[in-house]
Amino acid sequence: MPPLSAKPIPKTAAPKSAAGSLAGFCPWAAEDGVRVYLRPVGLMPVAAWAKGAAVPLAGGRFAFSAAELIVRDGGNGAGRIDRAFAPLSEILAWGWERSRAAAEALDRQLGALTRARAPFGGLALDRPRIMGIVNVTPDSFSDGGAFLDPAAAIAHGEALLAAGADILDIGGESTRPGAAPVPPEEEEARVLPVIRHFAAKGAVVSVDTRHARVMASAAAAGARIVNDIAGLGDPDALPVVARSGTPVVVMHMQGEPGTMQAAPSYRDAALDVFDWLEERVARCAAAGVPPERIAADPGIGFGKTVEHNLEILRHTALYHALGCAVLIGLSRKTFIARLSRGEPPGERLAGSLAAGLETLNQGAQILRVHDVAETAQARALWEGLHPL
Repeated sequence: MPPLSAKPIPKTAAPKSAAGSLAGFCPWAAEDGVRVYLRPVGLMPVAAWAKGAAVPLAGGRFAFSAAELIVRDGGNGAGRIDRAFAPLSEILAWGWERSRAAAEALDRQLGALTRARAPFGGLALDRPRIMGIVNVTPDSFSDGGAFLDPAAAIAHGEALLAAGADILDIGGESTRPGAAPVPPEEEEARVLPVIRHFAAKGAVVSVDTRHARVMASAAAAGARIVNDIAGLGDPDALPVVARSGTPVVVMHMQGEPGTMQAAPSYRDAALDVFDWLEERVARCAAAGVPPERIAADPGIGFGKTVEHNLEILRHTALYHALGCAVLIGLSRKTFIARLSRGEPPGERLAGSLAAGLETLNQGAQILRVHDVAETAQARALWEGLHPL
């Protein structure tokens, strides 16, 4: 026993966490295989960046100083997912206090989120771009074969350009739920005359195809962009894109068009789609296709329920962490009618505009739409409300 005159040993105070409100958040985040995600929230005018109050979002009209931090296990655990909202400074400090892997992942995502986007297909992304749809098919869900004849497709494309389309997306295979595949040679016969016409005029043309053969022939005919709903699933697709130097839209789809809506299932729709796209972007980079030549499309309506679609749309800002442009294609999709009164495709304009503008409010760079004139008018108002 120490003498009664001995002074008590002072207790050393525990060091204060720089993570603030996140100090006790998700203690299991240091485990192997854990993944972290940053979703910007509370978006502000980009002028906040100049004032030092925020960081820019993907070179667009918004800035942010806070985010949703999402942590989930690597798939071998109990399906754990934790979420918290905090200032960026606290999130970054939390990462370093948990593990080097978490800190580096957050730093990498923040870099991707704040990096300005390069032009895509020759178009600067300083404003939202409108991709007008030209279906040279007999059975598309929206226009039901109205533009199968090349002359009709060309007339429709001309009208879309006059209405304000920045890109014409020309496709020769319907990929609506339940659609049957189309042989590549038949697809070429449908789209190549239309592509040649608009390429000769200097229009920015995208070919909507999942077949490498069609990608190559379309690029040779003057298409500047490949839009692949299969996410370069054709084994020859990535080599074609890499060799041609063509920018590419990489879309997520669960399953095949014929069966994709049978029973789509996800652990977490927004995060699963992010992981899949992240892996595809990495594969592209390894093959010589950098993020600057990629637009990521989460694939609304392709192997997703109504709730899956809504979850993904609510998390649009998350996908900027891929470091690519973000393209959203939701025009006239069935989920709009299911949330409303069961309207047919031609009567889903209001829902298409409402959802599309919500994604612009999260920084989406490209909208793929049927109704170009109406979308261009909505964009004009949106740009007036959100100046650079």
